[in-house]
Amino acid sequence: MRRISLLVVAIAAAGVVAAVAGASRKGSTLSLVGYSTPKTVMGKIIQAWQQTPDGKDVSFTTSYGPSGDQARAVAAGLKADAVFLSTGLDVNTLVDAGLVDKNWQSQSYGGNEAYSVVVFAFRGGNPKHIRTWNDLAKPGVQIVTPNPFSSGSAKWNVLAAYAAARHQGKNDKQARAFVQKLFKNVVSQDSSGRNATNTFLAGKGDVLLTYESEAVAAQQAGQNIAYLVPSQTMLIELPIAPIKSSSNLDLVKKFIAFTKTAPAQDLLAQAGYRPLLKSVAKKYRSKFPTRALIRIDNPMFGGWRRVDKRWFDTKSGLMVGIEKAVGGPTG
Repeated sequence: MRRISLLVVAIAAAGVVAAVAGASRKGSTLSLVGYSTPKTVMGKIIQAWQQTPDGKDVSFTTSYGPSGDQARAVAAGLKADAVFLSTGLDVNTLVDAGLVDKNWQSQSYGGNEAYSVVVFAFRGGNPKHIRTWNDLAKPGVQIVTPNPFSSGSAKWNVLAAYAAARHQGKNDKQARAFVQKLFKNVVSQDSSGRNATNTFLAGKGDVLLTYESEAVAAQQAGQNIAYLVPSQTMLIELPIAPIKSSSNLDLVKKFIAFTKTAPAQDLLAQAGYRPLLKSVAKKYRSKFPTRALIRIDNPMFGGWRRVDKRWFDTKSGLMVGIEKAVGGPTG
């Protein structure tokens, strides 16, 4: 009898533990901090996950803004359970702050949620007939691109211009000179990719350097905007990572896993993001032109750690010198 009683007590105790675990999950709130442009599609992905058993009864608080600023805000104490940022550099900011695991790229798909590419966007049918990177550096062309010290989008734009010049046969010095020549034509450097789009749509500039996904989002919102994918461009890798001190880490990891499933990837593709999954990518193949896509781990760059030190360090990076030369922002 004593054995049976002990068994009953053990079962009852297990039930209490299960109930407590369920209670801690029921009504849980996750904080997602993201860069500016995917706000709408992330809302749809969150809603889709909330329809699954894992996401049922889970609510979200969200914050969107310039990727670099968002990373620094989380490092300074902004509450986050997960971050969706526009460069691996910004995730590394959180690694250095002890908030994200240093091996975050060992997650599936290198820690990314989606891809995009750098494109040229136009209003009114591209009256200046801009087709190539060299066209951007011609006299009289006005370019809109965000501030590379706050915006991940701007960093990708800078690197895409440099890489295109290298692929055309220019050496390192010549390619850096080309980036400076291009930046002489920049007429606006907003804090984020989304703000740069708004400035461009308000009538400033002849061409906007932006994400393919941002141009698609503007089209879907009814804006008079067209875009082209240049023959050489950067593959933009968009990382998502859990904050390792999150009190809801198990839920966070389940949500991140969901963002890489077919339903979520389909939503991303509809919104203009290049999907991770081959099955989804095949479905949208006609939507996403194939070009010479240059990756951040290409030897000319060597990954985000090296790129940050060489290009975007606010004291000694190449962009500080370029911005000073053209009268642009240096921080």
